[in-house]
Amino acid sequence: MNVKWIKLSTQMFEDEKIRLIENMPEADTILIIWVKLLAQAGKTNASGYIYLSENVPYTDEMLATIFNRPLNVVRMALKTLKSFGMIDISDEHFISITNWDKHQNIEGMERVRKLNAERNKRYRERKKRATLSDVSVTSRDGTDIDRDLDKDIDNIPYAEIVTYLNKAAHTNYRHTTKKTKAFIKARWNEGYRLEDFKTVIHIKCKEWLVDKKMNKFLRPETLFGTKFESYLNQKGGVTNGENHDSGKMAKEYNIPF
Repeated sequence: MNVKWIKLSTQMFEDEKIRLIENMPEADTILIIWVKLLAQAGKTNASGYIYLSENVPYTDEMLATIFNRPLNVVRMALKTLKSFGMIDISDEHFISITNWDKHQNIEGMERVRKLNAERNKRYRERKKRATLSDVSVTSRDGTDIDRDLDKDIDNIPYAEIVTYLNKAAHTNYRHTTKKTKAFIKARWNEGYRLEDFKTVIHIKCKEWLVDKKMNKFLRPETLFGTKFESYLNQKGGVTNGENHDSGKMAKEYNIPF
């Protein structure tokens, strides 16, 4: 969700740089483009950066189209704003607002974060209700499957998951730690099971264990966090049903268990 508003000081026209710009040709257009850049940075909501996507910066031509201004004027405005230190343009042509903190609407951003959190919470609740609805039937032997599901959720194998991680990554995490249990439970409640946790551990150990920069991320909050699904589906991992034995892992990529 984008930030819907930004802050502009009532004293902005007393700023020395703004006063200098006001005495330049096309001053009004430059100031309009400045405000449009601020608004665009708010829409992007990336700490003052302005881009079409994380890998695609805006070109001068794109901005001329978006701002509905002549290309030569846009280029002149960008050059002026950069020379005054109001914007920065990286070697990869990504534009960022200098001192973006001055223009952030902290209250607005906090509201966005709360709305996103509430939306995610509602989504998880809908997903959980849908899952419970799908299994809310009675089995042939008369067992209430809802009861079995609740029991399954309560009996999360924290110890086995963390022990497997410790053996694979040579770590010493405790399965009783509140934060570690919270990450595991969140993924378990999304429907992932023991083999999925072992697969993620296997994949990331194989990738990160011998990498000095990355092996510090072999920890519960990283492995069992929001990227769990993408790690699980990463190519080169263990398929469901394959043996996750630590000895086999050690033999495969020379990890001394």
